[in-house]
Amino acid sequence: MKKTWTRSRQKSVWGILFVLPCFLIIFLFVIYPLFYTGYLSLSDYNFIYDRAPKFTGFSNYAKMFLDSDFVHAMKTTLFFAVLDFSLLMVISLAIALLLFFCKRGTWLFRTAVFMPIVVPASLACIVFSWIFSENFGLLNYFLGTVLHLPALARPWLTQPGSAMSSILVVNLWCNIGFETILFLSGLQSISGDVLEAADMDGAVGWKKLVYVILPNLKETYVVAGIWAIIAALKVFVEPMVMTNGGPGNATLVLYMYIYNNAFLYFNMGYASAIAFVLSGMILFFSLLNMKLNSEEAER
Repeated sequence: MKKTWTRSRQKSVWGILFVLPCFLIIFLFVIYPLFYTGYLSLSDYNFIYDRAPKFTGFSNYAKMFLDSDFVHAMKTTLFFAVLDFSLLMVISLAIALLLFFCKRGTWLFRTAVFMPIVVPASLACIVFSWIFSENFGLLNYFLGTVLHLPALARPWLTQPGSAMSSILVVNLWCNIGFETILFLSGLQSISGDVLEAADMDGAVGWKKLVYVILPNLKETYVVAGIWAIIAALKVFVEPMVMTNGGPGNATLVLYMYIYNNAFLYFNMGYASAIAFVLSGMILFFSLLNMKLNSEEAER
């Protein structure tokens, strides 16, 4: 009995030793920063001049409702997120269906779709900034010289409406590849027996797609939807590199406003509060996405 207890204790000790490095990494890079950021969000802290944070309660959160830049960044982020989420889900699913049903020569198309995944977002933004350039950009050259439609040429990155549209295009280009992988893996996980049974029952074409294939992607909708929500609400690189939030504040998003407050204005407390608000938004819409898909699955 004593030997059994000793061996069990030794196994527990070895198990703790193996788990300890992972726990330390999670604590140092996830748990501690999360709680410290929560404390900073309740404090007034300029890390250049202040020696320590000064606890101020919920003043940073109350300040947001009076901050016109925050309200504008919130509206811009939500508007962008709705468009980006909708287009990303629809386009990615459409491409995944094409790759799933086209059996011949798809390696070239799959490579073209997945290639943006390995390209750094900052590099993609630099390339697209040249494409959208007003004077020597490829897009205006194509519209004016090749298509002979100079009226369609414009300063894409210096007009409010076209600047946001340009950022949306780049964000979609960067994220569609990964989202397509998720949908394609979901399509390939559908049992072949289910598809054969649908063919035998006469469900072909659109009927097969609507009544058999799409309903069997419920789990994929949850994963792809959460990832799309995070990618849409956390957009940062595109407006930072391509427009720097301009023209004016037309492309100022919450993630960029957090960066500005933290590292340009050195107001770490206010930036932490905005970061918690953004995290709450991501959590809310992710849970909403899961709930909507679970209710659809129960019907």
